[in-house]
Amino acid sequence: MKNAGLLLSILVFGWLCLVIAGCKPTESRIVWDRDFPVIGSQSSPRAADLNGDGVLDIVIGAGKNEFQPSVQGVLAIDGKTGEVLWQKSATDQVYGSATFCDVTGDQVPEVFIGGRSPHFWALNGKTGTVVWEFEHEKYKDNAVMKYARFNFNNSVLIPDQNGDGISDILTVNGGNATAAPHTEKDRFPGVLILFDAKTGAILKADTMPDGKESYMAPVCFAKPGSRDLTIIYGTGGETIDGHLYRITVADFIADGLRSSQIIASENGHGFIAPPVLADLTGDGTPEVIAISHGSQVVALDGNDFHLIWQRTIPNTESSNSFAVGNFTGDAVPDFFTFVSKGKWPNSTGSLQVLLDGKDGHIAFADSIGCTGFSSPVVYDLDDDGIDEAIISVNEYDCQVGYSGKVPSKMQNRLIAFQFRRGEIIAIDQLAGFKNIFSTPWIGDMDDDGYLDIVHCQYYNSTAGELLMFLGMKVKRIATPIRMSKPVIWGAYRGSAGDGLYPVNQ
Repeated sequence: MKNAGLLLSILVFGWLCLVIAGCKPTESRIVWDRDFPVIGSQSSPRAADLNGDGVLDIVIGAGKNEFQPSVQGVLAIDGKTGEVLWQKSATDQVYGSATFCDVTGDQVPEVFIGGRSPHFWALNGKTGTVVWEFEHEKYKDNAVMKYARFNFNNSVLIPDQNGDGISDILTVNGGNATAAPHTEKDRFPGVLILFDAKTGAILKADTMPDGKESYMAPVCFAKPGSRDLTIIYGTGGETIDGHLYRITVADFIADGLRSSQIIASENGHGFIAPPVLADLTGDGTPEVIAISHGSQVVALDGNDFHLIWQRTIPNTESSNSFAVGNFTGDAVPDFFTFVSKGKWPNSTGSLQVLLDGKDGHIAFADSIGCTGFSSPVVYDLDDDGIDEAIISVNEYDCQVGYSGKVPSKMQNRLIAFQFRRGEIIAIDQLAGFKNIFSTPWIGDMDDDGYLDIVHCQYYNSTAGELLMFLGMKVKRIATPIRMSKPVIWGAYRGSAGDGLYPVNQ
């Protein structure tokens, strides 16, 4: 990629008006820039209109440092002004990203979100008040649910399973933060849980069939014309073996995870990042594309789960999910992500990798910045038929890794990869800030036909640790990019939050 001559101003998107007919305005601008002292986030922003003003609002999980309570565990931010609409306190970090579903019938979606200690709530979208919450103390004597006392990861909506006319919520609880690496001691089985979205009742739950921990948010899909839903979920950790499994929703409800089938495995690593679903064969059924923590990538046929292609990215590890788009110009979706150089927790840099969806070969690789766990978002910024990928990168002395030392210099940059021309486009940058975890959000917030960007940056200080929360900024940037088509992959796990890349995009 061509790094020379990067435009360092927020006005970088002005160049795109030269190639998009009728583009107005001609510059990007910061609509609002909201500061939140003390807290930070491992969550990613999601958008829904919560106050009925016709502008999408932002919801993000937040908190202080791990195991610390905060009055700002969940934030709902007015998309028009950047002011806080409501906030929800939490006793620990809320690091999941929001899932939206209206269960109260007021035409405003509720916010389903979770995190450590364990938190999982349905929050009223208008007010932030609790509709229902998971209370783990109720289940301390339950053979399965007693293990659901750790971290709630991201959730996904699945079609109504109990006949109340409302979609239900599937999620995973797992991962003991106090367990040491490279040992099975103090590790407990993750729990796959199906909640009634309206009441919080547990429709079904079961522990992982291999007894391993789980951090992976599940995905769920059906073949065209079929009502049979398939769940894909995973086990294992950074240094713990794991598997990728499949099971139907019907079998899960009937008999737990007992009939699950292994569709991929890895020794010494598990499957942490959620897979993505995209049709590679043109038959209308999505394939499963997953990456293990050991950077083994598999593309599995969505009908019978045979291996279509496999690729290992050597000397790297991955906790980052793929972004899906048309990066190579053919009809088959492609996959872009970060991987980390070295071995966790002593990673020594970041590699950006594009895999061609036809056969999994590495179509592009670059090494910019240091390790981070956000994911890319995707849009065709210059309307040339080839998607660009927007990513958040941190630039500092990568050799510091996670040793406890703090880099003396740090800056966070939001950039776009222009694959067709082989260029890197600067969008925003800020010295003294970092972003380790949060994926940006892109879309049209105010329905004016132009692309908006929301992204987060976190204060960094040589007085603290690299992963320490010291305060954060949330920004909305209005760009001059006229939107000729909807944004498909504009947030973590896609704009719909379900990991599914729609057919015929």
